[in-house]
Amino acid sequence: MIEYLKIAPVASVIFVFTLVTSIYTFSNPNLYGKFMLHPYSVSRGKRIYSIFTSGLIHQDWSHLLFNMLSYYFFAFQLEATIGHWQFAALYIVSMAMSDLSTILKHKDHFGYNSLGASGAISAVIFSFILFNPKSMLLVFFIPMNAVIFGVLYLVYSAYASRQSSHINHDAHFFGALSGLIITIILYPQVIPYFLRQMGM
Repeated sequence: MIEYLKIAPVASVIFVFTLVTSIYTFSNPNLYGKFMLHPYSVSRGKRIYSIFTSGLIHQDWSHLLFNMLSYYFFAFQLEATIGHWQFAALYIVSMAMSDLSTILKHKDHFGYNSLGASGAISAVIFSFILFNPKSMLLVFFIPMNAVIFGVLYLVYSAYASRQSSHINHDAHFFGALSGLIITIILYPQVIPYFLRQMGM
């Protein structure tokens, strides 16, 4: 853990804080309810903070484990690549941007809530792909090229967001796009680098 703190202090703090907050709210329903994103309230100028706090809590243990494993495999290496404050900006801004479509889509649905770090983690993964397009990802135990995974992920998220589901696929899609946009803004040279890596 000390080694991670040295090379990726921001990612380490976010990782630990998300774990602690999620586990704590499992047994604290009042705080759990306050932290969830409630588009109806946010669109009316209330509970704006939930845009960020909703990314610190998870529905259950499996939701938390899946997100934190995904985070673990990409976040620390990404921070070592792009820098500390850059990683912090990417994670925090993408967390907010990934929720914008959800807020607009469900602004009149009082009973709708959303939670989880999936949007920001999608941003981390897609930023990682820009710097490592030839890397192989293990997707449900199947090796897959990072770029192919990225394309399939966006297509599936866009399709699934149109279906009725308890999973917020809009956050996944717009989180991924946010990761690409923010990374290109911070490092415009990543575009020619990506193209060279892809042999273009």
